[in-house]
Amino acid sequence: MALTPTDLVAAAKQRIREIGPGEVRTMLGDTLILDVREPEEYAAGHLPGAINIPRGVVEFRIETHPVFQGKKDAAIVVYCQSGLRSTLATDILQQLGWRGTVSMAGGFKAWIEGGLPVSS
Repeated sequence: MALTPTDLVAAAKQRIREIGPGEVRTMLGDTLILDVREPEEYAAGHLPGAINIPRGVVEFRIETHPVFQGKKDAAIVVYCQSGLRSTLATDILQQLGWRGTVSMAGGFKAWIEGGLPVSS
């Protein structure tokens, strides 16, 4: 039986750690923030200091991005719009040896709903 995208996300959630937007806010400035949304989503607003590498290419581009080079052990918060793409991205990054990655539960939507600061 084939898996569904929901199945993939549920399985990934069992292997990764999620943290809420409030906890992420306390980490701003001290932690790398990776936005895995599409460039137009990022341009419309993003977390302060976030670096955009879309989900579809993150596993291919993260190691060559200057901000992430040589930082496989660094704390990295991964987020998307709702928390689904970031769950999958966090899971794949951990499989590739990025040990400090966590996913932000609820994504950018939860960040906005919490009234937290946005950069544009």
